[in-house]
Amino acid sequence: MANFKHQLLDENIIREYLLDNPDFFNRFPELLIALRLSHHERGVVSLVERRQEILRQKVTQLEEEITSLMNVAKQNERIFLFNTELSFQLLACEDLGALRQTLSEGLQQEFGFTHVRLITVHDIDSELANIWRHRIQNNYYFGRLTQSESKRLFGSEVGSVALTRLSNENGQVIFAIASSDPAHFYPDMDSLLFSQLRRLLDHLLPTF
Repeated sequence: MANFKHQLLDENIIREYLLDNPDFFNRFPELLIALRLSHHERGVVSLVERRQEILRQKVTQLEEEITSLMNVAKQNERIFLFNTELSFQLLACEDLGALRQTLSEGLQQEFGFTHVRLITVHDIDSELANIWRHRIQNNYYFGRLTQSESKRLFGSEVGSVALTRLSNENGQVIFAIASSDPAHFYPDMDSLLFSQLRRLLDHLLPTF
């Protein structure tokens, strides 16, 4: 045990020394060739080969991360442009019927949603009132519904939903979107587009 502790101590000292002296192998380049490392695919390789492989792996990882970020940026740009165009179309609507149609057609065509609804909740309707009070406690709900809730909101079963309350100035109104994909809406998803549409609807509905 004493020998093991001594060996571990020596290894830690060597590790700390190398970290503090990153130019060590520049002063002793022959060690780069002499040192050998085990490799799960290629057997034993030199330190130089191992370092090159690690660098290639890091480059590959960075390229994948950059590609992912570029895809996210393109998606965000697409959503921004769509939201801007839809907002102008909604502002041009002259009545509530036109607004409902424009909102529904725009979201369904762009994202393939199955249902888009503006639903007025009356306390006499206990099931809708329960959804209003409990499903949308924090103003938003993303995820799955029960079969009964789906049929009450959309008239049929759906995969996943995004629900939000409009402001009290509009009464008790639920803005609801449904997708056939059970995984499309999920609890931790970003709500930026949804919240922007909610604010616009809050502004427009009292004018009709």
